[in-house]
Amino acid sequence: MRTRTSIVLLAGTLAACATRVSPSATPLEQPVASGPREMLPDEQVQHVLNRLAFGARPGDVQHVREIGVDRWIAQQLAVESVPDAAGVAVMASYDTFRSSSGDLAALYRDLQSIRRDAQRVKTSITDTNPAARTAQMAARVDIPRLRQVSQRAQKVNLDLQSSRLAMAVASDRQLNEVMVDFWENHFSVFAGKGPVRFYIPEYDRDVIRPRAMGKFRDLLGAVAKSPAMLFYLDNWQSMADTAHPTLTASRQNAQVRARLLASLGDEQRQRAMQAMQKRSGRGLNENYARELMELHTLGVDGGYTQHDVIEVARALTGWTFAPQQAGGFTFRPEMHDAGEKVVLGHRLPAGRGIEDGNDVLDILARAPATAHFVTRKLAARFVSDVPAPALVDRCAARFTSSDGDIRETVRCLVTSPEFFSRSVYRAKVKSPFELVASALRAMNAPPDSTARSAQIVARLGQPIFGRQTPDGWPDRADAWMNTGAILSRINFGLSLAGGRVTGVSMNGWAPAAELRNATREAQVDGVVRALLGGQVSSETRAILVRGENPLLDRGDPDAGMAPAVMRAADRPVQLQGLAQVVGLALGAPEFQRR
Repeated sequence: MRTRTSIVLLAGTLAACATRVSPSATPLEQPVASGPREMLPDEQVQHVLNRLAFGARPGDVQHVREIGVDRWIAQQLAVESVPDAAGVAVMASYDTFRSSSGDLAALYRDLQSIRRDAQRVKTSITDTNPAARTAQMAARVDIPRLRQVSQRAQKVNLDLQSSRLAMAVASDRQLNEVMVDFWENHFSVFAGKGPVRFYIPEYDRDVIRPRAMGKFRDLLGAVAKSPAMLFYLDNWQSMADTAHPTLTASRQNAQVRARLLASLGDEQRQRAMQAMQKRSGRGLNENYARELMELHTLGVDGGYTQHDVIEVARALTGWTFAPQQAGGFTFRPEMHDAGEKVVLGHRLPAGRGIEDGNDVLDILARAPATAHFVTRKLAARFVSDVPAPALVDRCAARFTSSDGDIRETVRCLVTSPEFFSRSVYRAKVKSPFELVASALRAMNAPPDSTARSAQIVARLGQPIFGRQTPDGWPDRADAWMNTGAILSRINFGLSLAGGRVTGVSMNGWAPAAELRNATREAQVDGVVRALLGGQVSSETRAILVRGENPLLDRGDPDAGMAPAVMRAADRPVQLQGLAQVVGLALGAPEFQRR
Protein backbone atom coordinates (compact mmCIF):
# COMPACT_ATOMS: atom_id res chain seq x y z
CA MET A 1 0.00 0.00 0.00
CA ARG A 2 1.35 3.42 -0.94
CA THR A 3 0.49 4.97 2.40
CA ARG A 4 2.35 2.27 4.25
CA THR A 5 5.38 2.90 2.06
CA SER A 6 5.22 6.63 2.79
CA ILE A 7 5.32 6.28 6.54
CA VAL A 8 8.09 3.70 6.33
CA LEU A 9 10.18 6.06 4.19
CA LEU A 10 9.61 9.06 6.46
CA ALA A 11 10.16 7.13 9.66
CA GLY A 12 13.15 5.28 8.29
CA THR A 13 14.86 8.41 7.06
CA LEU A 14 14.22 10.25 10.33
CA ALA A 15 15.36 7.30 12.39
CA ALA A 16 18.58 7.31 10.42
CA CYS A 17 19.33 10.68 12.03
CA ALA A 18 19.63 8.95 15.37
CA THR A 19 22.38 6.68 14.13
CA ARG A 20 24.09 8.92 11.64
CA VAL A 21 26.32 10.54 14.22
CA SER A 22 27.11 7.50 16.31
CA PRO A 23 30.76 7.09 17.29
CA SER A 24 31.29 4.44 14.62
CA ALA A 25 29.68 6.50 11.87
CA THR A 26 31.01 10.03 12.10
CA PRO A 27 34.31 11.16 10.64
CA LEU A 28 34.44 13.82 13.37
CA GLU A 29 36.29 11.32 15.54
CA GLN A 30 39.32 12.25 13.40
CA PRO A 31 40.76 15.75 13.22
CA VAL A 32 39.70 17.75 10.17
CA ALA A 33 42.50 19.53 8.35
CA SER A 34 42.21 23.26 7.85
CA GLY A 35 41.42 24.44 4.37
CA PRO A 36 38.44 25.18 2.15
CA ARG A 37 35.03 24.54 3.69
CA GLU A 38 33.41 21.35 2.52
CA MET A 39 29.88 22.74 2.42
CA LEU A 40 28.61 24.57 -0.63
CA PRO A 41 27.83 28.29 -0.15
CA ASP A 42 24.07 27.80 0.11
CA GLU A 43 24.58 24.88 2.48
CA GLN A 44 26.67 27.13 4.72
CA VAL A 45 23.80 29.64 4.81
CA GLN A 46 21.30 26.95 5.79
CA HIS A 47 23.76 25.51 8.31
CA VAL A 48 24.39 28.71 10.27
CA LEU A 49 20.69 29.59 10.35
CA ASN A 50 19.87 26.15 11.76
CA ARG A 51 22.77 25.92 14.23
CA LEU A 52 23.31 29.51 15.37
CA ALA A 53 19.64 30.47 15.17
CA PHE A 54 16.29 28.77 15.60
CA GLY A 55 15.87 28.39 11.85
CA ALA A 56 15.23 30.92 9.11
CA ARG A 57 12.39 33.38 8.83
CA PRO A 58 11.30 34.37 5.30
CA GLY A 59 14.03 36.66 3.94
CA ASP A 60 16.77 35.44 6.30
CA VAL A 61 18.44 33.20 3.72
CA GLN A 62 18.69 36.03 1.22
CA HIS A 63 20.01 38.39 3.91
CA VAL A 64 22.80 36.01 4.93
CA ARG A 65 23.69 35.43 1.27
CA GLU A 66 23.99 39.17 0.72
CA ILE A 67 26.19 40.02 3.72
CA GLY A 68 28.06 36.71 3.75
CA VAL A 69 28.13 33.87 6.28
CA ASP A 70 31.25 35.10 8.07
CA ARG A 71 29.92 38.61 8.57
CA TRP A 72 26.58 37.26 9.82
CA ILE A 73 28.37 35.06 12.36
CA ALA A 74 30.48 38.02 13.50
CA GLN A 75 27.36 40.13 13.96
CA GLN A 76 25.62 37.47 16.01
CA LEU A 77 28.70 37.01 18.20
CA ALA A 78 28.74 40.76 18.86
CA VAL A 79 25.34 40.45 20.49
CA GLU A 80 25.37 43.89 22.13
CA SER A 81 25.52 45.56 18.72
CA VAL A 82 22.48 43.73 17.29
CA PRO A 83 19.32 45.88 17.59
CA ASP A 84 16.51 43.81 19.04
CA ALA A 85 13.33 45.86 19.15
CA ALA A 86 11.25 42.71 18.61
CA GLY A 87 12.83 40.91 21.57
CA VAL A 88 12.46 43.95 23.83
CA ALA A 89 8.78 44.21 22.89
CA VAL A 90 8.21 40.54 23.65
CA MET A 91 9.69 40.72 27.14
CA ALA A 92 7.86 43.97 27.87
CA SER A 93 4.54 42.30 27.09
CA TYR A 94 4.81 39.98 30.13
CA ASP A 95 3.67 41.30 33.51
CA THR A 96 5.62 38.49 35.17
CA PHE A 97 8.96 39.76 33.83
CA ARG A 98 8.14 43.33 34.88
CA SER A 99 7.56 42.13 38.44
CA SER A 100 10.32 42.13 41.01
CA SER A 101 11.46 38.95 42.69
CA GLY A 102 10.06 40.35 45.93
CA ASP A 103 6.62 40.78 44.38
CA LEU A 104 6.65 37.24 43.03
CA ALA A 105 7.87 35.82 46.33
CA ALA A 106 5.04 37.68 48.07
CA LEU A 107 2.58 36.16 45.60
CA TYR A 108 3.83 32.69 46.50
CA ARG A 109 3.47 33.44 50.21
CA ASP A 110 -0.07 34.71 49.67
CA LEU A 111 -0.96 31.58 47.74
CA GLN A 112 0.44 29.30 50.43
CA SER A 113 -1.29 31.23 53.21
CA ILE A 114 -4.69 31.20 51.52
CA ARG A 115 -4.42 27.51 50.71
CA ARG A 116 -3.46 26.67 54.30
CA ASP A 117 -6.41 28.66 55.62
CA ALA A 118 -8.76 26.93 53.18
CA GLN A 119 -7.43 23.52 54.18
CA ARG A 120 -7.87 24.29 57.90
CA VAL A 121 -11.46 25.36 57.31
CA LYS A 122 -12.17 22.30 55.20
CA THR A 123 -10.76 20.01 57.88
CA SER A 124 -12.78 21.69 60.64
CA ILE A 125 -16.15 21.25 58.91
CA THR A 126 -17.85 18.15 60.27
CA ASP A 127 -21.16 18.42 58.40
CA THR A 128 -21.41 15.53 55.92
CA ASN A 129 -24.03 17.17 53.70
CA PRO A 130 -22.25 18.33 50.50
CA ALA A 131 -24.40 21.44 50.09
CA ALA A 132 -23.90 22.41 53.71
CA ARG A 133 -20.12 21.87 53.47
CA THR A 134 -19.97 24.07 50.36
CA ALA A 135 -21.99 26.80 52.06
CA GLN A 136 -19.77 26.76 55.15
CA MET A 137 -16.63 26.88 53.02
CA ALA A 138 -18.00 29.86 51.08
CA ALA A 139 -18.88 31.64 54.32
CA ARG A 140 -15.51 31.13 55.98
CA VAL A 141 -13.05 31.27 53.06
CA ASP A 142 -12.48 34.21 50.72
CA ILE A 143 -13.09 32.14 47.57
CA PRO A 144 -12.81 35.07 45.10
CA ARG A 145 -9.40 36.01 46.56
CA LEU A 146 -8.25 32.40 46.50
CA ARG A 147 -9.27 32.17 42.86
CA GLN A 148 -7.59 35.48 41.99
CA VAL A 149 -4.28 34.63 43.66
CA SER A 150 -4.31 31.11 42.16
CA GLN A 151 -4.85 32.54 38.68
CA ARG A 152 -2.00 35.03 39.13
CA ALA A 153 0.28 32.23 40.30
CA GLN A 154 -0.71 30.05 37.36
CA LYS A 155 0.01 32.94 34.98
CA VAL A 156 3.60 33.04 36.26
CA ASN A 157 4.09 29.46 35.11
CA LEU A 158 2.44 30.08 31.74
CA ASP A 159 4.50 33.24 31.17
CA LEU A 160 7.74 31.36 31.89
CA GLN A 161 6.97 28.86 29.16
CA SER A 162 5.54 31.15 26.50
CA SER A 163 8.20 33.86 26.91
CA ARG A 164 11.05 31.42 26.27
CA LEU A 165 9.48 30.26 23.02
CA ALA A 166 8.36 33.75 22.00
CA MET A 167 11.91 35.08 22.37
CA ALA A 168 13.32 32.19 20.35
CA VAL A 169 10.84 33.02 17.59
CA ALA A 170 11.04 36.81 17.60
CA SER A 171 14.46 37.97 18.78
CA ASP A 172 16.97 39.23 16.23
CA ARG A 173 19.76 38.23 18.64
CA GLN A 174 19.34 34.62 17.61
CA LEU A 175 22.72 33.29 18.69
CA ASN A 176 22.22 34.83 22.11
CA GLU A 177 18.83 33.10 22.38
CA VAL A 178 20.46 29.81 21.44
CA MET A 179 23.00 30.40 24.21
CA VAL A 180 20.25 31.30 26.71
CA ASP A 181 18.58 28.00 25.82
CA PHE A 182 21.92 26.19 26.22
CA TRP A 183 22.74 27.66 29.64
CA GLU A 184 19.24 27.31 31.05
CA ASN A 185 19.52 23.65 30.15
CA HIS A 186 23.09 23.35 31.46
CA PHE A 187 22.11 25.04 34.75
CA SER A 188 18.71 23.38 34.73
CA VAL A 189 16.08 24.10 37.39
CA PHE A 190 12.63 22.53 37.73
CA ALA A 191 9.69 24.95 37.88
CA GLY A 192 7.51 22.37 39.60
CA LYS A 193 9.52 22.27 42.84
CA GLY A 194 8.01 24.48 45.53
CA PRO A 195 8.41 28.21 44.83
CA VAL A 196 11.09 27.76 42.14
CA ARG A 197 8.84 29.03 39.35
CA PHE A 198 8.48 32.36 41.19
CA TYR A 199 12.27 32.79 41.09
CA ILE A 200 12.78 31.74 37.45
CA PRO A 201 11.81 35.14 35.94
CA GLU A 202 14.80 36.66 37.77
CA TYR A 203 16.91 33.63 36.84
CA ASP A 204 16.19 34.15 33.13
CA ARG A 205 16.16 37.96 33.10
CA ASP A 206 18.97 38.87 35.51
CA VAL A 207 21.19 35.78 35.80
CA ILE A 208 21.37 33.82 32.52
CA ARG A 209 20.39 36.22 29.77
CA PRO A 210 22.87 39.06 30.42
CA ARG A 211 25.77 36.62 30.91
CA ALA A 212 25.05 34.08 28.16
CA MET A 213 28.02 35.29 26.10
CA GLY A 214 30.22 36.62 28.89
CA LYS A 215 32.75 35.03 31.24
CA PHE A 216 31.91 31.57 32.55
CA ARG A 217 33.07 32.42 36.08
CA ASP A 218 30.64 35.36 36.24
CA LEU A 219 27.80 33.15 35.04
CA LEU A 220 28.70 30.37 37.47
CA GLY A 221 28.76 32.81 40.39
CA ALA A 222 25.43 34.38 39.49
CA VAL A 223 23.81 30.95 39.22
CA ALA A 224 25.27 29.89 42.58
CA LYS A 225 23.64 32.92 44.25
CA SER A 226 20.28 32.70 42.48
CA PRO A 227 17.27 31.77 44.64
CA ALA A 228 16.05 29.47 41.85
CA MET A 229 19.18 27.29 42.06
CA LEU A 230 19.61 27.66 45.81
CA PHE A 231 16.12 26.31 46.43
CA TYR A 232 16.06 23.72 43.63
CA LEU A 233 19.23 21.98 44.83
CA ASP A 234 18.58 22.66 48.54
CA ASN A 235 21.69 24.73 49.28
CA TRP A 236 19.56 27.46 50.87
CA GLN A 237 19.17 25.34 54.00
CA SER A 238 22.64 23.75 54.06
CA MET A 239 24.50 24.56 57.24
CA ALA A 240 27.51 23.41 59.22
CA ASP A 241 26.89 20.18 61.06
CA THR A 242 27.44 19.99 64.77
CA ALA A 243 30.92 18.50 64.36
CA HIS A 244 32.28 21.76 62.90
CA PRO A 245 32.41 25.36 64.17
CA THR A 246 30.47 28.22 62.58
CA LEU A 247 31.61 31.82 62.42
CA THR A 248 29.29 32.76 65.28
CA ALA A 249 29.53 29.55 67.31
CA SER A 250 31.29 29.33 70.65
CA ARG A 251 34.90 28.34 70.04
CA GLN A 252 35.03 26.67 73.41
CA ASN A 253 31.98 24.52 72.65
CA ALA A 254 33.42 23.57 69.27
CA GLN A 255 36.68 22.52 70.87
CA VAL A 256 34.84 20.45 73.50
CA ARG A 257 32.87 18.65 70.77
CA ALA A 258 36.03 18.05 68.78
CA ARG A 259 37.86 16.55 71.79
CA LEU A 260 34.86 14.36 72.60
CA LEU A 261 34.62 13.00 69.06
CA ALA A 262 38.38 12.38 68.93
CA SER A 263 38.17 10.26 72.06
CA LEU A 264 35.60 7.87 70.61
CA GLY A 265 36.07 4.80 68.44
CA ASP A 266 34.99 4.85 64.79
CA GLU A 267 31.53 3.38 65.34
CA GLN A 268 30.86 5.46 68.46
CA ARG A 269 32.04 8.61 66.66
CA GLN A 270 29.68 7.89 63.75
CA ARG A 271 26.73 7.37 66.10
CA ALA A 272 27.57 10.53 68.04
CA MET A 273 27.78 12.62 64.86
CA GLN A 274 24.44 11.22 63.66
CA ALA A 275 22.88 12.09 67.01
CA MET A 276 24.25 15.64 66.85
CA GLN A 277 22.96 15.98 63.30
CA LYS A 278 19.52 14.78 64.34
CA ARG A 279 19.38 17.22 67.24
CA SER A 280 20.34 20.12 65.03
CA GLY A 281 17.34 19.51 62.77
CA ARG A 282 19.31 20.57 59.70
CA GLY A 283 22.85 20.11 58.53
CA LEU A 284 25.12 19.78 55.56
CA ASN A 285 23.36 19.24 52.24
CA GLU A 286 25.53 17.90 49.40
CA ASN A 287 23.04 18.20 46.52
CA TYR A 288 24.27 21.44 44.99
CA ALA A 289 27.95 20.69 45.63
CA ARG A 290 27.64 17.39 43.78
CA GLU A 291 25.79 18.82 40.77
CA LEU A 292 28.06 21.87 40.73
CA MET A 293 31.00 19.58 39.98
CA GLU A 294 29.32 16.78 38.04
CA LEU A 295 26.95 18.80 35.83
CA HIS A 296 28.05 22.43 35.90
CA THR A 297 31.86 22.36 35.83
CA LEU A 298 34.21 19.35 35.99
CA GLY A 299 31.96 16.64 34.58
CA VAL A 300 31.43 13.15 35.95
CA ASP A 301 35.00 12.15 35.08
CA GLY A 302 36.51 15.43 36.24
CA GLY A 303 38.80 13.98 38.89
CA TYR A 304 36.91 14.88 42.06
CA THR A 305 36.06 12.51 44.90
CA GLN A 306 33.28 12.19 47.45
CA HIS A 307 35.59 13.97 49.88
CA ASP A 308 35.69 16.93 47.48
CA VAL A 309 31.88 16.94 47.33
CA ILE A 310 31.71 17.21 51.12
CA GLU A 311 34.38 19.92 51.25
CA VAL A 312 32.64 21.98 48.56
CA ALA A 313 29.32 21.59 50.38
CA ARG A 314 31.00 22.81 53.58
CA ALA A 315 32.47 25.80 51.73
CA LEU A 316 29.01 26.78 50.47
CA THR A 317 27.20 26.57 53.80
CA GLY A 318 25.50 29.85 54.62
CA TRP A 319 24.90 30.64 50.95
CA THR A 320 21.17 31.11 51.18
CA PHE A 321 18.24 33.48 50.77
CA ALA A 322 15.15 34.31 52.79
CA PRO A 323 12.08 32.65 51.21
CA GLN A 324 9.79 34.60 53.56
CA GLN A 325 11.31 37.96 52.59
CA ALA A 326 11.74 39.93 49.41
CA GLY A 327 15.52 39.80 49.36
CA GLY A 328 17.73 37.69 47.11
CA PHE A 329 21.00 36.02 48.00
CA THR A 330 22.39 36.46 51.47
CA PHE A 331 25.32 34.99 53.35
CA ARG A 332 24.54 33.84 56.89
CA PRO A 333 27.68 33.40 59.01
CA GLU A 334 25.80 31.48 61.70
CA MET A 335 25.17 28.71 59.15
CA HIS A 336 28.66 28.67 57.65
CA ASP A 337 31.17 25.94 58.41
CA ALA A 338 34.25 27.91 59.44
CA GLY A 339 36.61 24.94 59.67
CA GLU A 340 39.57 24.29 57.39
CA LYS A 341 38.76 22.65 54.06
CA VAL A 342 40.73 21.09 51.20
CA VAL A 343 39.08 21.21 47.76
CA LEU A 344 40.82 19.46 44.86
CA GLY A 345 44.13 19.89 46.64
CA HIS A 346 43.57 23.58 47.46
CA ARG A 347 43.63 24.46 51.15
CA LEU A 348 40.98 26.87 52.42
CA PRO A 349 42.08 28.16 55.87
CA ALA A 350 39.79 28.06 58.87
CA GLY A 351 37.95 31.10 60.17
CA ARG A 352 36.77 32.50 56.85
CA GLY A 353 33.25 33.18 55.57
CA ILE A 354 31.86 33.81 52.08
CA GLU A 355 35.42 33.72 50.71
CA ASP A 356 35.30 29.91 50.96
CA GLY A 357 32.50 29.65 48.41
CA ASN A 358 34.00 32.28 46.12
CA ASP A 359 37.35 30.46 46.13
CA VAL A 360 35.62 27.17 45.31
CA LEU A 361 33.91 28.78 42.30
CA ASP A 362 37.27 30.20 41.17
CA ILE A 363 38.91 26.78 41.48
CA LEU A 364 36.15 25.01 39.58
CA ALA A 365 35.70 27.65 36.85
CA ARG A 366 39.40 27.61 36.00
CA ALA A 367 40.03 23.87 36.25
CA PRO A 368 41.24 22.23 32.99
CA ALA A 369 38.50 19.60 33.36
CA THR A 370 35.88 22.37 33.35
CA ALA A 371 37.28 23.91 30.17
CA HIS A 372 37.07 20.52 28.47
CA PHE A 373 33.65 19.56 29.84
CA VAL A 374 31.93 22.85 28.99
CA THR A 375 33.58 23.07 25.58
CA ARG A 376 32.54 19.53 24.71
CA LYS A 377 28.93 20.32 25.59
CA LEU A 378 29.06 23.44 23.42
CA ALA A 379 30.61 21.42 20.59
CA ALA A 380 27.83 18.85 20.90
CA ARG A 381 25.27 21.65 20.64
CA PHE A 382 26.82 23.43 17.68
CA VAL A 383 28.80 20.81 15.76
CA SER A 384 28.04 17.13 16.35
CA ASP A 385 26.56 14.71 18.85
CA VAL A 386 30.05 13.19 18.96
CA PRO A 387 32.44 16.13 18.45
CA ALA A 388 35.99 15.55 17.30
CA PRO A 389 38.44 15.36 20.21
CA ALA A 390 40.85 17.64 18.35
CA LEU A 391 38.16 20.32 18.03
CA VAL A 392 37.24 20.05 21.70
CA ASP A 393 40.90 20.24 22.77
CA ARG A 394 41.58 23.23 20.53
CA CYS A 395 38.57 25.24 21.73
CA ALA A 396 39.03 24.18 25.36
CA ALA A 397 42.47 25.76 25.09
CA ARG A 398 40.75 28.94 23.86
CA PHE A 399 38.39 28.75 26.84
CA THR A 400 41.37 28.54 29.19
CA SER A 401 43.51 31.22 27.52
CA SER A 402 40.58 33.67 27.46
CA ASP A 403 39.79 33.06 31.15
CA GLY A 404 36.56 31.28 30.34
CA ASP A 405 35.28 33.72 27.71
CA ILE A 406 32.12 32.07 26.36
CA ARG A 407 31.99 34.22 23.24
CA GLU A 408 35.55 33.32 22.25
CA THR A 409 34.93 29.63 22.87
CA VAL A 410 31.83 29.71 20.68
CA ARG A 411 33.74 31.66 18.03
CA CYS A 412 36.39 28.93 18.00
CA LEU A 413 33.73 26.27 17.44
CA VAL A 414 31.53 27.94 14.83
CA THR A 415 34.35 29.21 12.62
CA SER A 416 36.20 25.88 12.62
CA PRO A 417 36.62 23.59 9.62
CA GLU A 418 34.79 20.91 11.62
CA PHE A 419 31.71 23.15 11.90
CA PHE A 420 31.57 23.41 8.11
CA SER A 421 32.42 19.77 7.46
CA ARG A 422 29.99 17.97 5.15
CA SER A 423 29.57 15.21 7.71
CA VAL A 424 27.80 17.55 10.13
CA TYR A 425 25.34 19.09 7.65
CA ARG A 426 21.83 18.22 8.85
CA ALA A 427 23.42 15.72 11.22
CA LYS A 428 21.67 16.82 14.41
CA VAL A 429 17.99 16.31 15.23
CA LYS A 430 15.96 19.24 16.54
CA SER A 431 14.65 18.97 20.05
CA PRO A 432 10.90 19.64 20.41
CA PHE A 433 11.67 23.22 21.47
CA GLU A 434 13.88 23.78 18.43
CA LEU A 435 11.34 22.13 16.14
CA VAL A 436 8.41 24.28 17.24
CA ALA A 437 10.48 27.49 17.26
CA SER A 438 11.90 26.81 13.78
CA ALA A 439 8.48 25.91 12.35
CA LEU A 440 6.94 29.11 13.71
CA ARG A 441 9.82 31.15 12.30
CA ALA A 442 9.60 29.39 8.94
CA MET A 443 5.91 30.24 8.69
CA ASN A 444 6.55 33.86 9.74
CA ALA A 445 4.36 33.47 12.82
CA PRO A 446 4.24 36.29 15.38
CA PRO A 447 5.43 35.47 18.91
CA ASP A 448 2.69 33.71 20.84
CA SER A 449 2.13 35.36 24.22
CA THR A 450 -0.34 32.67 25.22
CA ALA A 451 0.83 29.28 26.45
CA ARG A 452 -0.62 27.35 23.52
CA SER A 453 2.52 27.06 21.41
CA ALA A 454 4.64 26.27 24.48
CA GLN A 455 2.18 23.52 25.39
CA ILE A 456 2.88 21.92 22.00
CA VAL A 457 6.56 21.74 23.00
CA ALA A 458 5.52 20.00 26.20
CA ARG A 459 3.28 17.52 24.40
CA LEU A 460 6.13 16.69 22.06
CA GLY A 461 8.11 15.66 25.14
CA GLN A 462 10.08 18.70 26.36
CA PRO A 463 8.11 20.89 28.80
CA ILE A 464 9.89 24.21 29.26
CA PHE A 465 11.50 24.38 32.71
CA GLY A 466 9.94 20.96 33.18
CA ARG A 467 12.99 18.71 33.51
CA GLN A 468 12.72 17.26 37.01
CA THR A 469 16.30 16.01 37.20
CA PRO A 470 19.19 18.55 37.22
CA ASP A 471 20.96 17.06 34.19
CA GLY A 472 18.89 19.04 31.68
CA TRP A 473 17.32 17.80 28.46
CA PRO A 474 19.56 15.57 26.29
CA ASP A 475 21.18 16.98 23.15
CA ARG A 476 21.41 13.77 21.12
CA ALA A 477 19.44 12.43 18.19
CA ASP A 478 18.62 9.10 19.83
CA ALA A 479 16.94 10.87 22.76
CA TRP A 480 14.27 12.37 20.52
CA MET A 481 13.79 9.86 17.70
CA ASN A 482 11.40 6.93 17.96
CA THR A 483 8.32 5.88 16.01
CA GLY A 484 5.86 7.66 18.28
CA ALA A 485 7.88 10.87 18.27
CA ILE A 486 8.17 10.84 14.48
CA LEU A 487 4.43 10.46 14.04
CA SER A 488 3.76 13.26 16.53
CA ARG A 489 6.15 15.55 14.67
CA ILE A 490 4.46 14.81 11.33
CA ASN A 491 1.07 15.52 12.89
CA PHE A 492 2.40 18.80 14.31
CA GLY A 493 3.51 19.94 10.86
CA LEU A 494 0.09 19.15 9.40
CA SER A 495 -1.70 20.92 12.25
CA LEU A 496 0.46 24.01 11.80
CA ALA A 497 -0.14 24.17 8.07
CA GLY A 498 -3.83 23.60 8.70
CA GLY A 499 -4.10 26.75 10.79
CA ARG A 500 -4.52 24.96 14.10
CA VAL A 501 -1.52 26.56 15.79
CA THR A 502 -1.92 30.02 17.31
CA GLY A 503 -0.81 32.83 15.00
CA VAL A 504 -0.01 30.63 11.99
CA SER A 505 -1.85 31.13 8.73
CA MET A 506 -1.00 30.23 5.17
CA ASN A 507 -2.05 33.79 4.31
CA GLY A 508 0.80 35.13 6.42
CA TRP A 509 3.39 33.00 4.62
CA ALA A 510 4.81 35.07 1.75
CA PRO A 511 5.40 32.25 -0.78
CA ALA A 512 1.74 31.20 -0.55
CA ALA A 513 0.51 33.95 -2.87
CA GLU A 514 2.74 32.71 -5.69
CA LEU A 515 2.32 28.99 -5.09
CA ARG A 516 -1.36 28.63 -4.19
CA ASN A 517 -2.55 28.22 -7.79
CA ALA A 518 0.58 26.60 -9.20
CA THR A 519 0.82 23.00 -10.37
CA ARG A 520 1.55 20.33 -7.80
CA GLU A 521 5.12 19.95 -9.03
CA ALA A 522 5.68 23.71 -8.87
CA GLN A 523 4.21 23.81 -5.35
CA VAL A 524 6.59 21.10 -4.22
CA ASP A 525 9.56 22.89 -5.78
CA GLY A 526 8.55 26.16 -4.10
CA VAL A 527 8.02 24.60 -0.69
CA VAL A 528 11.34 22.73 -0.90
CA ARG A 529 13.09 26.02 -1.70
CA ALA A 530 11.33 27.98 1.04
CA LEU A 531 11.37 25.46 3.89
CA LEU A 532 13.95 22.79 3.11
CA GLY A 533 16.89 24.71 1.70
CA GLY A 534 16.24 23.47 -1.83
CA GLN A 535 17.57 19.98 -1.03
CA VAL A 536 15.46 16.88 -0.31
CA SER A 537 15.81 13.17 -0.84
CA SER A 538 13.96 11.52 -3.70
CA GLU A 539 11.79 9.71 -1.12
CA THR A 540 10.72 12.97 0.55
CA ARG A 541 10.00 14.60 -2.78
CA ALA A 542 7.85 11.64 -3.85
CA ILE A 543 5.76 11.91 -0.67
CA LEU A 544 5.28 15.65 -1.17
CA VAL A 545 4.19 15.15 -4.77
CA ARG A 546 1.74 12.35 -3.92
CA GLY A 547 0.45 14.25 -0.91
CA GLU A 548 -0.33 11.23 1.17
CA ASN A 549 -0.76 11.64 4.92
CA PRO A 550 -0.13 8.25 6.51
CA LEU A 551 -1.76 9.38 9.73
CA LEU A 552 -5.18 9.57 8.12
CA ASP A 553 -5.28 6.10 6.61
CA ARG A 554 -7.47 4.27 9.08
CA GLY A 555 -6.48 0.99 7.48
CA ASP A 556 -2.86 1.46 8.49
CA PRO A 557 -2.25 -0.60 11.63
CA ASP A 558 0.42 1.90 12.75
CA ALA A 559 -1.92 4.89 12.55
CA GLY A 560 -3.04 4.29 16.10
CA MET A 561 0.51 4.88 17.31
CA ALA A 562 0.19 8.59 16.57
CA PRO A 563 -1.04 10.39 19.68
CA ALA A 564 -3.94 12.74 19.15
CA VAL A 565 -2.25 15.64 20.92
CA MET A 566 -2.06 17.76 17.79
CA ARG A 567 -5.62 17.22 16.67
CA ALA A 568 -8.47 19.67 17.13
CA ALA A 569 -11.60 18.28 18.78
CA ASP A 570 -10.26 14.76 18.20
CA ARG A 571 -10.64 15.24 14.46
CA PRO A 572 -7.64 14.32 12.29
CA VAL A 573 -6.05 17.02 10.19
CA GLN A 574 -7.17 16.77 6.58
CA LEU A 575 -5.37 19.06 4.16
CA GLN A 576 -5.40 19.61 0.44
CA GLY A 577 -3.33 21.59 -2.03
CA LEU A 578 -0.50 23.85 -0.90
CA ALA A 579 -1.28 23.48 2.81
CA GLN A 580 -0.88 19.72 2.46
CA VAL A 581 2.56 20.12 0.84
CA VAL A 582 3.66 22.56 3.55
CA GLY A 583 2.41 20.31 6.36
CA LEU A 584 4.20 17.26 5.01
CA ALA A 585 7.38 19.30 4.42
CA LEU A 586 7.41 20.45 8.05
CA GLY A 587 7.21 16.81 9.07
CA ALA A 588 9.90 15.71 6.62
CA PRO A 589 13.32 14.48 7.78
CA GLU A 590 15.04 17.47 6.19
CA PHE A 591 13.09 19.88 8.41
CA GLN A 592 13.51 17.76 11.53
CA ARG A 593 17.29 18.02 11.22
CA ARG A 594 19.50 20.98 11.85
